[in-house]
Amino acid sequence: MSTADLALPVDVPSTALFTDRYEFTMLQAALSSGAAHRRSVFEAFTRRLPEGRRYGVVAGTGRVLDAVENFRFDAPVLEFLEREKVVDAATLKWLADYRFTGDIWGYPEGEVYFPGSPILRVEGSFAEAVLLETVILSILNHDSAIAAAASRMAVAAGGRPLMEMGARRTHELAAVAASRAAYVGGFRSSSNLAAGFRYGLPTIGTSAHAFTLLHDTERDAFTAQVESLGRSTTLLVDTYDLTEAVRTAVEVAGPELGAVRIDSGDLLLLAHRVRQQLDDLGAKDTRIVVTSDLDEYAIASLAAAPVDAYGVGTSLVTGSGQPTCAMVYKLVARASVPDRADAPLTPVAKKALGGKTSVGGRKWAARRLDADGVAEAEVIGSGPVPAELADRQLLVPLVRNGKVVGREPLDAARTRHIAARAGLPLSATQLSRGEPVLPTETR
Repeated sequence: MSTADLALPVDVPSTALFTDRYEFTMLQAALSSGAAHRRSVFEAFTRRLPEGRRYGVVAGTGRVLDAVENFRFDAPVLEFLEREKVVDAATLKWLADYRFTGDIWGYPEGEVYFPGSPILRVEGSFAEAVLLETVILSILNHDSAIAAAASRMAVAAGGRPLMEMGARRTHELAAVAASRAAYVGGFRSSSNLAAGFRYGLPTIGTSAHAFTLLHDTERDAFTAQVESLGRSTTLLVDTYDLTEAVRTAVEVAGPELGAVRIDSGDLLLLAHRVRQQLDDLGAKDTRIVVTSDLDEYAIASLAAAPVDAYGVGTSLVTGSGQPTCAMVYKLVARASVPDRADAPLTPVAKKALGGKTSVGGRKWAARRLDADGVAEAEVIGSGPVPAELADRQLLVPLVRNGKVVGREPLDAARTRHIAARAGLPLSATQLSRGEPVLPTETR
């Protein structure tokens, strides 16, 4: 299935230069030595979760597939590489025909992961696979961090809707990716129209304080908004006096007013006061939306408040204090005979001090369940898969012989995450700092 099949309205541009220069210098040297075509296996994984987190969330897989499809070198890119003397003429000639023709396996998007989980496995020639390192890591590290923060916020919200509103707090292109990742993690909508256009996300938005300040009176502002957008709109009620604003809002829109938004102050106290006032005014169905620098802890503190929805910005798009997942992309196996693609694989691994060691070998991963069907361990191995884990394997095919086979609608990833999180021990949803909720076992 292609992006066109999913009716996505924007194609991803060439991703060939979303990379580090040393990928190209390695490529040139490997082409020169003859090692470039040696069958190789790279894996993306993290050695540890961000401090205090109990599980990670895989997000960005669909964007990785787009990036791989669009990793190609057109004339302007090749001219740049030649002008800057990044690579020699022989390497430029090889790059001109570059297409990834190997295989990619990975955890499906929305799945949870733990330290050592082989989140993505890229198999092909060294030359083809090494060039993808930086773009793969930049997507997975960013999107998985946002999705993990979103998941924690969704848990804290307890089923109440979450709206992503962080576009103005991050890079304009990162904001679109963040909206997508937040949706995977449990958010229902986004204020970002580019995300709605690119990924079909539901979008939301009504007015800011500037709209109220524009008018001579708050009543004039509310009247203009209701007359234009209808009684189901959301009125921002904390520009001046909150109590007076709520009264005016109901007078203007009637009890059919869709919602009021509170963007400042003691949200717990104000939500109770506003709910009581709305009920007294007959607007019992008018919802209360709160914003104002929320994170998962602030959302959890409002669990007992009469809040109907949350809007989250800064904390979400910065990963709620953990903006990356520290994922790495390492060569774990290569063909035992350089010029034979069908030769057995030899595990390889870096030996290092300081926690940077890696485990060699082409890996599988499975999640073992206890007698009640709750996950109890992440099992990772490079040998035969034990029979009892054969139907619990986590990696799925994403690319075969260079063709994308694992693309899916974004709602599938969102639904998968809800199920994956529900399959973890209850302690996974605790917001307090802790260790990974599942141990990683190596076979």
